[in-house]
Amino acid sequence: MTPQPGSPYPLGARPSAHGVNFSVYSRHATACRLLLFAHPHDARPSHTLALDPRRHRTWHYWHAFVPDLPVGTAYAWQMDGPWAPEQGHRFDGERLLLDPYGRALATPPGHCRGDNAAATALRSVVADDQAYDWEGDRLPCRPFAQTVVYETHVRGFTAHPSSGVPEAHRGRYAGLIDRIPYLVDLGITAVELMPVFQFDPHDAPPGLTNYWGYSPLSFFAPHAAYAVGTDPLAPLNEFRDLVKALHRAGLEVILDVVYNHTAEGDDRGPTHSLRGLDNATYYMLESGGRYANHSGCGNTLNANHAVVRRLILDSLRYWVQVMHVDGFRFDLAAILSRDEQGRPMPRAPVLWDIDSDPALAGTKLIAEAWDAAGLYQVGGFGGDHWKEWNGHFRDDVRSFVRGEPGKVPALAERLLGSPRLYAGGAREPAQSINFVTSHDGFTLHDLVSFNTKHNEANGEDNRDGSDDHRSWNCGTEGPTDDPAVNALRLRQIKNLLAITVLSLGTPMLLMGDEMGRSQQGNNNAYCQDNDISWLDWRGLHTHAELHRFVRGLIALRAQRESVRDAPPLSLEQLMTQVRVQLHGVHLRQPDLHNTSHSLAVTASSLSGDLRMHFALNAYWEPLSFELPPGLAWRRVLDTSRPSPQDLVDFEAAEPVAGASHTVAPRSVVALFARASPG
Repeated sequence: MTPQPGSPYPLGARPSAHGVNFSVYSRHATACRLLLFAHPHDARPSHTLALDPRRHRTWHYWHAFVPDLPVGTAYAWQMDGPWAPEQGHRFDGERLLLDPYGRALATPPGHCRGDNAAATALRSVVADDQAYDWEGDRLPCRPFAQTVVYETHVRGFTAHPSSGVPEAHRGRYAGLIDRIPYLVDLGITAVELMPVFQFDPHDAPPGLTNYWGYSPLSFFAPHAAYAVGTDPLAPLNEFRDLVKALHRAGLEVILDVVYNHTAEGDDRGPTHSLRGLDNATYYMLESGGRYANHSGCGNTLNANHAVVRRLILDSLRYWVQVMHVDGFRFDLAAILSRDEQGRPMPRAPVLWDIDSDPALAGTKLIAEAWDAAGLYQVGGFGGDHWKEWNGHFRDDVRSFVRGEPGKVPALAERLLGSPRLYAGGAREPAQSINFVTSHDGFTLHDLVSFNTKHNEANGEDNRDGSDDHRSWNCGTEGPTDDPAVNALRLRQIKNLLAITVLSLGTPMLLMGDEMGRSQQGNNNAYCQDNDISWLDWRGLHTHAELHRFVRGLIALRAQRESVRDAPPLSLEQLMTQVRVQLHGVHLRQPDLHNTSHSLAVTASSLSGDLRMHFALNAYWEPLSFELPPGLAWRRVLDTSRPSPQDLVDFEAAEPVAGASHTVAPRSVVALFARASPG
């Protein structure tokens, strides 16, 4: 088999009617070979094609066209070059390397982490981007003001036997499809999927599995273990089936993407792709060729190098244009603002490329605006298009609800969309992604059940995971049969949820928080592919009161005119128009002292037809709050009351008589009134 010269563009393996064009970047390689496999799992390649640099290299791109090669062919690269780690070069001509632009991966039986024997090494698979019938798929294109995000894990959502999906679908893309009616009934509008790029499941302590998926092997291939089919191309269609089904149900798909590091780790890690192709280009290196570790995972992608920027942009465009996803949440996104020496830049090229790319103009872009090396950019990340996970919201709301002193001023900020962070310029009210729990840390149930982390099962002597979790066990560590403790825990969960869903901003809920999911106190369950992490659907029955409350909260938010019909106003304009007022127990006298544990907020809908009064009491005694006069207030929400009186429709809500209203200890109350009484 003699390859033709081919073309340097496009990168990757692109099939046509006459064959496949291959192209890969390597500036420092001295020789290149393309290995082809007759079957994806064959132990040896059927052909090894040595590329002549005079015919198959254009500048730093190695390329070849192989006639009559079918879709589904497995392939890998080999690169010769200098082995000089102190200069950043780690070439090894014996290693099989994945294509950075590969659309699918094949994992031969017997493969393990770091294994690069030809018989069991990973290899890429040729795929056709157009070989799928989208059947008129249309993106929901829902504005952030109408968005409620549900962070979930494809496997963990249905892996548990209680999920009710067919056994073959458990933990798969198909299982998530089976459970779409549940998501619609809950009222969420977007699923934020934890990593679905092909990742290395072996990147975990001995005997455990990388469950979360923050260990990417590819920026293009969907994770194969989430597919029912065993053909290497099956994940492509099964993932697209999931996206199409979610869109038909009116739900958006946001991917949690990892462009800050790869599964290759530090100098002791395995070589899968980028390290062997051109280590000095793809990774951020320090003196002596050491890997910069701003990710906390051993290496840091050199995101603002022109070639790496192109890789990231091409990956994002692929998931939008070919796979039809609606948005992205960028893991440790602050790393993308660092230059090639690791220094933060005020206008990082890759961030502005993403922000201004016309192919991404309609997508949701969400930044986790910090990294593992201490760079924290919440409130000032990126360009005009970005929204942010608001870490201040998480920390301040947790602190207030558990009764810490001095947290009322911060709580007021968070309730009102964090105006000190986001009111400048034209930032919209939904700029802040409001959350109190995510995959990283305690679940909501554990946040009110444990004072300390319990990560013993992770095999690191409980040293891993954050110690700054701001939890409170309500008097007893872990599970208890004490009815008073359990009642207080439920009330605290409702308080946290009410604040999250009803504050200005975009709320995000964690998978299973609506049915009391527990990780047994583990706040870093990245390596627990088992009952610790999986969603136990029996919680729908054991925590039915909580599930009802969450459904009602989301419905209440959707019904608020200020959310549903909001014109394109900035946060600053909205706060002026809805006439926000802050109070303490006395009207227009917010108590911002260190000893205060209470706050009240009054606001109107944009039309002025509806008035809302929220009273929050984190104190351990009841407090009487003065009410704005002249309105017929009704108590719609009261977290201290038993279900179903804790949350009711406006028409069924009890009238509140008198000039004041008593709010029970550690409770949140929401009163609503029509602007014209009667």
